[in-house]
Amino acid sequence: MSGRILELNHVTKTFPGVKALDDVHFDLLPGEIHALIGENGAGKSTLIKVITGVYQPDGGEILFDGKPVEMRSTTDSQALGIAAIYQHVTCYPSLSVTENIFIGHEKINPLTRKIDWRDLHGRAKELLGRLDADFDPRTIMGNLSVAQQQIVEIAKALSTNARVIIMDEPTAALTMRESEDLYRITEGLRDKGVSIIFISHRMEDMYRLASRVTIFRDARCVGTWKLDEISHEDVIMAMVGREITQFFPRREVTVGPEILRVEGLSRTGFFKDVSFSVRKGEILALTGLVGAGRTEVCEAIYGVTAADSGRVVLDGEELHLADPAQAIKKGIGYLPEDRLRQGLVLDWELTKNVTLPTLGNFARFGWLNVPRENAVTRKLAGKLEVRAASIFDRAGTLSGGNQQKLIVAKLLAGEMKVIILDEPTKGVDVGAKTAIFAIMNDLAAAGYGIVMVSSEMPEVLGMSDRIIVMREGRVAATMDTRTATQEQILGAAMAVAVRA
Repeated sequence: MSGRILELNHVTKTFPGVKALDDVHFDLLPGEIHALIGENGAGKSTLIKVITGVYQPDGGEILFDGKPVEMRSTTDSQALGIAAIYQHVTCYPSLSVTENIFIGHEKINPLTRKIDWRDLHGRAKELLGRLDADFDPRTIMGNLSVAQQQIVEIAKALSTNARVIIMDEPTAALTMRESEDLYRITEGLRDKGVSIIFISHRMEDMYRLASRVTIFRDARCVGTWKLDEISHEDVIMAMVGREITQFFPRREVTVGPEILRVEGLSRTGFFKDVSFSVRKGEILALTGLVGAGRTEVCEAIYGVTAADSGRVVLDGEELHLADPAQAIKKGIGYLPEDRLRQGLVLDWELTKNVTLPTLGNFARFGWLNVPRENAVTRKLAGKLEVRAASIFDRAGTLSGGNQQKLIVAKLLAGEMKVIILDEPTKGVDVGAKTAIFAIMNDLAAAGYGIVMVSSEMPEVLGMSDRIIVMREGRVAATMDTRTATQEQILGAAMAVAVRA
């Protein structure tokens, strides 16, 4: 590889009161997969929006194929051959795959002045074939899985002859198998000469795909390294500006008596005969492949759905929950996996989000005690180190890690006994993960029983006391973290025998 297809020099971008990019340098080589990482708010998203023409920089220069360019809009970047694929696919769910691929650059028959659908379907089929996709281009986009929708987005980029493709957290919502398929597609694009900027919080993505990594911190480019020239520890230190000597912080907690017991819980089509217990001060990991029934079990415990049979016993009392409001009153809190749709009201301020589940505690004779609401929110936000300018900021303005902390603050606003955390570190950076782990340890030390649903094996082994492995809706194995291995967990999840 020689020369650079894309280069940014001394690029700055400032918003009112915030410097989003500060004298940034970045370059991309032809046929390269280049990882771009950094904590939430480090400047990655702003850089991508500058490259794609969404934002115009205040200073600096952008070179494409060695020539200075100005991108005043996304149309300018697309004309150069730059395309972006985002974590949350921006598609038209009611339109077909073909329509999504070619929208904005449809082929018009010069004689009839109508769209030549036969030709477009054929071209769409050829593009999908290059990506080994097995679905018909006439399929309605909303009927596809997230992984399939991302393949359509890649096909859309190829339809414009993209030479640079930006992938923003593409594996965040994918299973391990789907991630492997995406890796294969990404490597295939690289081998055909396409240059790729790959943004991810998952270190395994970076090590699996990239040849170089650029690390951002506090709106600046800390540096660019070849992957074989920088250690994992140095990557983390460059991201957060400090050494994280104990990624999974040690804790000395005396586990108390049983606080939650699940007996023979079943729901037709989702899970069957699930049993486990949680003790005070214990972190129990619930793991397995996506689709194993982990979230569905937690939703039944929390009253989101109703189990067909079985019992849930909390602190010696058998529960019969009709909805989550009853679960909260009894002392069960739940941090959902999809915090954006299920965990927070993004247009509401922090205070309203924190007090919403336990609003009755802040009201008397129908009148809200607003000063008390604000005081409790300030206390919890301070305790959990939620980074916000004010408790009156909208939840949607927070970074992913701070949104997770805000949901935990909601749980702590009530008198909880058991807290269920469904993928608590999904989509957050390494610094936020460390902070969330520390919060979990503090909760366990305070006597809460914690159920942690996680697909991340290092997280399962590093944070839990015991492990429940689920497979196809059933408990496949129960393991002691002190003796369990990643191979044993995956073996139980996939029904594969593992040698001792």
